[in-house]
Amino acid sequence: MARIFIVGSGVVGSATGKGFLRAGHEVTFVDVARPRLDHLRSQGLDAHEMLDLRGEPDAFIFLTLPTPNVGNGYDLSAFKDGTAAVGRALADTTAAHVVVVRSTVPPGTTEGVVKPLLEKESGRTAGEDFTIAGNPEFLRAASAVEDFRHPWMTVIASRSARTRERLAGLLAPFGGEIRLFTDPAEAEFVKCAHNIYNATKISFWNEMWLVSRSLGLDLDPIAQTVARSAEASYNPDYGIRGGSPYGGVCLPKDTRGFLGLAEAIGVDMPLLEAVVKVNDLLAGESAPEPDELSVEAA
Repeated sequence: MARIFIVGSGVVGSATGKGFLRAGHEVTFVDVARPRLDHLRSQGLDAHEMLDLRGEPDAFIFLTLPTPNVGNGYDLSAFKDGTAAVGRALADTTAAHVVVVRSTVPPGTTEGVVKPLLEKESGRTAGEDFTIAGNPEFLRAASAVEDFRHPWMTVIASRSARTRERLAGLLAPFGGEIRLFTDPAEAEFVKCAHNIYNATKISFWNEMWLVSRSLGLDLDPIAQTVARSAEASYNPDYGIRGGSPYGGVCLPKDTRGFLGLAEAIGVDMPLLEAVVKVNDLLAGESAPEPDELSVEAA
């Protein structure tokens, strides 16, 4: 049985803590919102306004704090406040705790924000007195508890091999594939790219819906067919090698040709335009130098 603290007990924190409780671990929830604490306590859960590590054995401290966007940027103010509070709690303990970043944060946050904040507030040194790790969540709001209990993918990152091993031991019993990284920024990038990829796919088919509606076509059977015919949809390795633009005949022809069709019927396709723009950018970067062209021609 592990000792676990959940710092930030909203949807993600609550689902995470309840999942660990169901697995037999000892869990304490921490949050600054009184209504949320009252709700957790009404369910018989251990919930407190402040993190207190005095007398506690080695524990996992999960940061599940809010990181909303403000315009085109993340608002890390609440995340930093919660992290600083954890640092102050670490000052009162000699146990070897693991601070785990589970919130969605921009790449570089664990080592660039969390680590220095914890060290400053605790007066202790990461890697010696405590360790840090990343374990991004992949929970849907409507089914967060079930998603935690039955993950399809678990991502763990830490500079410490022992910490990666301990976290894997804690999370492996829930099932699903486990991916390990040594750089926390990689795990942070995974989560951001995960969400952006999902958003892009939704916008892609919404853009196609605009065109199909103008043409008088029902998109649903078309999309369902393409989802099974397009290699990018059924082959997880297709198209993921960064720095390699698409080429050949079909992809350049149809991306540009379809833009012409959309323009002719008066439908804007900013996403498809961006696809072509990015490909042109990468194709320009990977184009051979003039002397290389002359050698090949010779």
